[in-house]
Amino acid sequence: MSKHTAAPPLPFEPEFVEGLRQVFEQRIPFNQVIGLKLFEMAADHVVGRVDMRPELVGHFSYNRLHGGVISATLDAMGGMAVMAAIGARHMDEPPARRLERFVKLGTIDLRIDYLRQGIGDFFTAHAEVLRLGSRVASTRMEFRGADGALIATGAAAYIVS
Repeated sequence: MSKHTAAPPLPFEPEFVEGLRQVFEQRIPFNQVIGLKLFEMAADHVVGRVDMRPELVGHFSYNRLHGGVISATLDAMGGMAVMAAIGARHMDEPPARRLERFVKLGTIDLRIDYLRQGIGDFFTAHAEVLRLGSRVASTRMEFRGADGALIATGAAAYIVS
């Protein structure tokens, strides 16, 4: 029996990456409010970061990050992972056409498990697509502290058509 391996995905064009970054960081005002930045994007995962600021505190006695920031970050990162996966699926199209595919993307189910307090100078969020169907995509996400400790996990489903 021969062993078959899938070809590695083609890297995204700079125009596509910059277009997604603009949508994510500049055209979604709430991502600006929480300071969510996209740091890494590939066909199979995305990574983002939120820096701690006084406006994001949910418990003043501990300077703890508000749970809503964690939830919103994981939801946004799950959506971005779906965008990257859709972009990778349609590499035969020009970048501008692929960027138009995201107008119908929306969260239909979101589950967050909070595991520890969000205390630190910054936080990272990682998301990956578990399944990309023609109508629905499923994702898994992680929210970590600056020390790498797992603070929360998430799972979500997104409508894609």
